[in-house]
Amino acid sequence: MSLIELNNVTLGYEKHIVLRNIDIKIEEGDFVCVVGPNGSGKSTLIKGILGLIKPLKGKIKYNNLKQNFIGYMPQETKVDANFPASVLEIVLSGTLNNSGFKPFYSKEAKEKALNNLKLLHIENLKNKSFADLSGGQRQKVLLARSLCATSKLLILDEPSNNLDTKSKENLYEMISNLNKEGITIIMITHDLDHGNLIGNKILSLREDEIFYGSTTDFVRRIHHDK
Repeated sequence: MSLIELNNVTLGYEKHIVLRNIDIKIEEGDFVCVVGPNGSGKSTLIKGILGLIKPLKGKIKYNNLKQNFIGYMPQETKVDANFPASVLEIVLSGTLNNSGFKPFYSKEAKEKALNNLKLLHIENLKNKSFADLSGGQRQKVLLARSLCATSKLLILDEPSNNLDTKSKENLYEMISNLNKEGITIIMITHDLDHGNLIGNKILSLREDEIFYGSTTDFVRRIHHDK
């Protein structure tokens, strides 16, 4: 069953069109890697799916999915590393979108945050300051926060940025395991090493061509173009 459908969608800002006539379906359980050069519209696409901008044309359809139940993990550089908060406080903030207007976090929200810390094997960091963590640890904390918002769909914006090879491998393994457990994933990446195209589908955005299909077909096309 499709989770999100983009039907002939054009996205942009005022009179500036960034993406034209996007027509794709993201199925439940998919892991879609979004690739393309800078300025190709990757971030604009994500803003459209998150509902931050409205399509200039076409329609984005959500099937059995509310927008505020989408987990979004921004690039690490978009979160102030010096923000005076503990790891647990950062992760708990992921529950805000679907908890309503409550002055305090509920018992259920705290349990969810702790469970996601355990899932990513970082429960030992819960009382540490976010500012004191390594780059790899911060990415895991942000992933745990995004998991607090969803059990259906995660959108990740270049999660491996600024990570060393080992940290990147660990993060990709965690993301792959989440997908195997049933969470649909959309991941923006600049990492075109074939071993790191870990999803089952690729959405490649270029000015001259948009490709959407299996990772196998995409890799075959890359080799053919060479």
